[in-house]
Amino acid sequence: MTRSRIFCFVIVLFFAIPVVSSTREIAPFVSADWLNQNSSAPGLLIVDVRSGSDYRKGHIPGAVSASLDSWAVNKNKLLRELPAGRDLLDLMGSLGMKESSKVVIVGKGVSDFDRADAIRVAWTILTAGIKNVSVLDGGFPKWLEDKKTVTADQAAPAPGEFRGKIDESAVASKQYVLSRIGKSIIVDSRTPDVFFGVTIESFAQKPGHIKEAVNLPAPWAFTKDGILRSQSELENMANEVTGGNKSKETIVYCGVGVYASVWSYVLTEMLGYKDVKLYDGSMQEWVMDPPGPIGIFGWH
Repeated sequence: MTRSRIFCFVIVLFFAIPVVSSTREIAPFVSADWLNQNSSAPGLLIVDVRSGSDYRKGHIPGAVSASLDSWAVNKNKLLRELPAGRDLLDLMGSLGMKESSKVVIVGKGVSDFDRADAIRVAWTILTAGIKNVSVLDGGFPKWLEDKKTVTADQAAPAPGEFRGKIDESAVASKQYVLSRIGKSIIVDSRTPDVFFGVTIESFAQKPGHIKEAVNLPAPWAFTKDGILRSQSELENMANEVTGGNKSKETIVYCGVGVYASVWSYVLTEMLGYKDVKLYDGSMQEWVMDPPGPIGIFGWH
C-alpha cells in the first residue's frame, strides 16, 4: 500500500469513529447500525427501559428489561428521584452489570419525554460508576425503522453483586443551588413557555424559573425525527447559553429532573464540560416551602 493510500485510509478511519472522552470505549449515543453489529460483543449489555408489556411484544435480541420505574422513584413528595443508593446498586447487580460493562439504553423514543427518560437512565448509571454507558439514538422506533431483527424471547440476566459507589458530587441539593446563585451557571432545561412563566406545570405551581437561570430546552437537542443533533449543533447551542466556559460549574434542572438529564449528559459526555451537576428536585422542590428565589419573564 502506498503512503498516500495509507494516509487516506487513516483519514477515513478517523472520521468513522465518534469523538468520545478518553475514559470511554463506546460513544455516548450509538446508532441502530452500530448496535446491530456489536450486540454480541463481550461485556456489552442492552437494557430496554420501556414498559414490561412493550418489551414482551418485541425487543432487540439479547436485551434485558428494566422499566423506567426501576430507575426513578417518587420519594419525599418529589417525582422521578434517584433511587436510594443500595436499591440502585442492587438493581444494577440484578441485571448483571459490572463496572467494566458497556451498557446501551433502549428507550421508547416516541416523544421528547421518552428520549429524556432514556438519557436519565444513562445519567443514573453514570452516577453509579459505569463510564461506558450509551443511549440508542432514536430509541426502539429507530431500530424498527431500520428493519433490524426483533424478538419476543426474553433474555435472562446474569445477576451478581455490583460494587460501584454513587457519585453524589453529580447531584445538587436545593440548599446547594441556593448557595450557588450568582456564582455558577444555572441552566433550565424546560421549554421556553414554562421557563418564562407563560405555562405553569402541574407539579410546580408557581410561574417562572430559578433566579438568574438561563434557558436551554431539552427538546432542542433532537431533530424533528427524534434523532440527536450533530455535535457541532449541540456545541453551538450550549455555547450561546453558557458562554462556552467548560470549566465553570454548571447546574442543570427542569421540572422534576428528567429533562435536565439531557443537557447534563450531553455537556459532560459529549462536549467536555468538567463540572456539571443535576438538581434532582428541580422546580418541583424549588417552589416548596420555603420557596427559592424565582425569576419570571426574564426579570431576575
